[in-house]
Amino acid sequence: MQLQLKPWGNSQGVRLPRELLSSAGIKPDDILTAEVQDGAIILKKEFRHRTLRQRAEAYGGRLNLSEEVVWDEPKGNEVW
Repeated sequence: MQLQLKPWGNSQGVRLPRELLSSAGIKPDDILTAEVQDGAIILKKEFRHRTLRQRAEAYGGRLNLSEEVVWDEPKGNEVW
């Protein structure tokens, strides 16, 4: 795929097609890191920790923290 470099203010910019971004798992407002390796510009999606509120949004805005989870029977001197 060929892309063209265009002026963007005092910088240069490249528009990336939606299909290209989608196949790379990149969405609007994602943070990317840029580096140069062997004369090539590499863009990578940066891992970003989500806040508890952002994680809760994936569950309809609510986290169900009230249910008790039994992991296993006591093995030593644990107090249950």
